[in-house]
Amino acid sequence: MRLICVVENCATRGSALWAEHGLSYWVSSAQSNILLDTGQSGEVLRHNLIELGLWEADLDGLVLSHAHTDHTGGLQVVQAHWPQVTVQAHPAITEARLSGAGGSRQIGLSEPLAAHAASAWRLSDAPVELAPHVWTTGTIVSRPYPMGRSPQHRVYRQGQLQADDYADDLSLVLHIAGGVALLCGCCHAGLRNTLHHLRELTSAPLLAVIGGAHLEHATDAEIEAVTRCLQSEGAPDLYLCHCTGERALYALHAAFDERVHPCPAGTVIDLPDADLLA
Repeated sequence: MRLICVVENCATRGSALWAEHGLSYWVSSAQSNILLDTGQSGEVLRHNLIELGLWEADLDGLVLSHAHTDHTGGLQVVQAHWPQVTVQAHPAITEARLSGAGGSRQIGLSEPLAAHAASAWRLSDAPVELAPHVWTTGTIVSRPYPMGRSPQHRVYRQGQLQADDYADDLSLVLHIAGGVALLCGCCHAGLRNTLHHLRELTSAPLLAVIGGAHLEHATDAEIEAVTRCLQSEGAPDLYLCHCTGERALYALHAAFDERVHPCPAGTVIDLPDADLLA
């Protein structure tokens, strides 16, 4: 199984890839190609897919980790180029997401797109198998630990504007030889909560955590707690980026050293395919 970081805040030095504040991953196996998120703009997504040699590949599925525009901004480009692609997301992705003072700035799906999503996308709050060995987490139900919040994020629900509870946040669970890898978009549900949920889905060893962990606003105490949690999971390889935050990355590198890897656009992560177990 091969993961390619298509869009990220930074791009591989010396490459022709473009960077923007956003995230997108191409997940490829012998059976399927799946895209997690679409970055912030179709222009950057298309350019990077071409540069990475993926533009002419078949795409079997698109999964959206949550509604925010830095993960859904390239959606129209994907659907125009791969018109038959199935879009998978959480039902709450259709709720209006806003930010800024008084919720002045829209950061979620537009109203027409949300209406289309409600009727045309595959929306599920339960774990879904997207392809052999590739599952969504479904709803991160239990959240005893801090979430990956941003102070001004709001959701418009039942006629009221309220603090966003990130109900739409989900991640991917990749079943690989020897265990599982967790691929996150932003992990707004909270990394510890997501790992707690993962343990309700599987007891397989956690071999890697990849993507955004949204620890940029986390307290030092929470970063320490995340470090202890990852240590208890056996110190998986960490390819954290996007919204993880420099303080968290510094602390994690101090704790895990060579297990912490940079992950700009262009990063290729090869994971042992679960079929090797057969």
